[in-house]
Amino acid sequence: MKINRLPLGSYAANCYIVMDDKTKEALVIDPGAEASVVDDEIKRMGAKVKYIFLTHGHLDHIGAVSELKKLTNASVCINEEDEKAIKKGGYVFGEVKNFGEADIYLKDGDEFGVGDMHIKCIETPGHSKGGMCFLIKNVVFTGDTIFEGSIGRTDFEGGDFNTLIKSIKTKLLTLPEDTVILPGHGNESRIDYEKMYNPFL
Repeated sequence: MKINRLPLGSYAANCYIVMDDKTKEALVIDPGAEASVVDDEIKRMGAKVKYIFLTHGHLDHIGAVSELKKLTNASVCINEEDEKAIKKGGYVFGEVKNFGEADIYLKDGDEFGVGDMHIKCIETPGHSKGGMCFLIKNVVFTGDTIFEGSIGRTDFEGGDFNTLIKSIKTKLLTLPEDTVILPGHGNESRIDYEKMYNPFL
């Protein structure tokens, strides 16, 4: 498995290209801006993108979805609650023109195959109603649910502090302690580190 991180846009939101080494099949997680940069990296890797997975619907995570879908013909996947917020024009949620339409609605426990990779979907509401994390082997992509030493904001539409803490404690901190956390902003972490040092937990 090869993972490339691209901090994109004015908020330096992490976009990840995750590729199976053997088959070159791949998924893109949270293309928030600069679709051409993401596409150039996809081509450099020789990746065949099957899915675009979205951890949530905020503009800094979905801004390049529509353009990247046209370039890759990949299926766009998001939780239905956040697509509703996008279509409603909710504050900090992306505009429809930057998003288009989802091909697949993600739910807790959904599983996908990309090459030899197995992806498990984990619902983690709290930063937004439809927040999702994605577990691949010993790596969890957490969007804005949890960061190194911090957690996502809960003062946006659909956010709720208690819900977020519950999501983190019941869905993420129960993962093996050596699970690597790849967040939507900033540097990677691990479950054991966050259990020990995250002041919100």
